[in-house]
Amino acid sequence: MTDPLDGFSEPPSDCVLCPRLVSYRTDNKEKYPDFFNAPVPSFASDDAAFLIVGLAPGLKGANWSGRPFTGDYAGDLLYATLTTLGFAKGDYGAHADDGLVLNKTRITNAVRCAPPQNKVVAQEIAACGAFLNTEINSLKNLKAILALGTVAHGAVLRTLDVRKKDYPFGHGARHVLPSGTLLFDSYHCSRYNTNTKRLTEQMFQDVFIDIRKYLEL
Repeated sequence: MTDPLDGFSEPPSDCVLCPRLVSYRTDNKEKYPDFFNAPVPSFASDDAAFLIVGLAPGLKGANWSGRPFTGDYAGDLLYATLTTLGFAKGDYGAHADDGLVLNKTRITNAVRCAPPQNKVVAQEIAACGAFLNTEINSLKNLKAILALGTVAHGAVLRTLDVRKKDYPFGHGARHVLPSGTLLFDSYHCSRYNTNTKRLTEQMFQDVFIDIRKYLEL
């Protein structure tokens, strides 16, 4: 499927905007030569009304596969939820060529390169913000954004130049953005959050049920 935003919202494979991430990427190319090891492009349908924004690629997840949330536990939960509720169809095989197709949905990350210890810094969020801004503003059918975690929530607000205090993060919260797009929040679907019961599968699914009702899918 042709991505209408290709070349506009995606960083180049040799992006040099974030020195720390470039250094980490270079090291990983030596350690894991068979990994994708580059800024991970968005995974999308060409008529997306719904954008999911995560934190950053996992070293042995998206950084391995080259597709957001693919190859790690977070992806297992996310894609199972998407297929169950009609946001995706096909079988998730935990690799980029499994044939899974999204339905009016696009998935991206606030930061496109894998960070050390899965932790990004403010300068990296700001650097990648230009790509996220282009992505959000170029999606003509966009009606809903889901931020997975506080970092993604803050990145969305920052790129849209709105104040975080006016849109506080909360699991299950929804906010009407100045454009009229609704911003939904969820705790990140990480193994840590589910193991500690901060996020249950039902809590996660309930957010998507709310979004599906709003989008009338």
